[in-house]
Amino acid sequence: MAGGNQTAIFEFLLWGLSEQPEQQHILFLLFVWMYVLTVAGNLLVLAIGTDTCLHMPMYFFLAILSCADILFTSTTVPKALVNIQSHSRSIFCAGCLAQLYFFLTFGDMNIFLLATMAYDHYIATCHPLYYMMIMNHRRCILMVTVCWTLTSLVAMTHTFLIFQLSFCSKKIVPDFFCDLGPLMKMPCSDTQVNQLVLLFLGGAVILIPFMLILVSYIHIFLAILRVPSAQGRYKAFSTCGSHLAVIALFLGTVIRAYLCPSFSSSNSVQEDTAAAVMYTVVTPLLNSFIYSLRNKEIKEALGRLLRSKVSFLWG
Repeated sequence: MAGGNQTAIFEFLLWGLSEQPEQQHILFLLFVWMYVLTVAGNLLVLAIGTDTCLHMPMYFFLAILSCADILFTSTTVPKALVNIQSHSRSIFCAGCLAQLYFFLTFGDMNIFLLATMAYDHYIATCHPLYYMMIMNHRRCILMVTVCWTLTSLVAMTHTFLIFQLSFCSKKIVPDFFCDLGPLMKMPCSDTQVNQLVLLFLGGAVILIPFMLILVSYIHIFLAILRVPSAQGRYKAFSTCGSHLAVIALFLGTVIRAYLCPSFSSSNSVQEDTAAAVMYTVVTPLLNSFIYSLRNKEIKEALGRLLRSKVSFLWG
């Protein structure tokens, strides 16, 4: 990552979550609380997923999403917490590239899984008689494998292109982790290729799943309108609305960060960091609650799990 008059960079400095020393303790406690809730909530979903009554495609995708959420938030938050606690901002170049790769992999995996779950919801709502035939176990495994392969290749491409750039003495990453956008603002060398790849490849990764989600939910809403019961329509709209709220929050902040560079560059580092917190910390926290705890079948499975643990403890 050096060339010409540039200096070899073996270490970067992360901007962090805040420049105010008096806010560090509060931020540390807040992020510890959110991280623990995120991991615990998603682990609970995985535990509930072992219930034989929930061995359906919808819950299979939900379990994969929970794994992706845990890994996604674990890529960034623990390092940020360590830096706050140790009053250090440093991260080795290799560690920064590794963080970038895994962050992009699990972040893109989230987007693909949200689109896959929307398609699953569409089949269940609009074609219920053919649901188990279309969404069979083999096809579900294939869909997740394709998602994982594509996201890994995309992340590898971006990470390799960042590795080819040359960095000068300015090595402060304007964020609390090694994200693609902030890293592209730092090099001395030309980033035109990186920007074009981000625009076209990143645009495809974000906009194609977004369009699939949009089309799926348009068909779902039309199907819901044909439901004769007003209570049934309300329940369905309520569930879809909460799902779409999380999707809009996650994709909205991601689109702002990656596909609107001119808009992003006009904002301060604090505003960019706040946006990054929304899709790296807040959305994974909300997913475990909105996609699971509002689901009747999962609540019943949670009750069975708790009763079995209590009966085991009391013998």
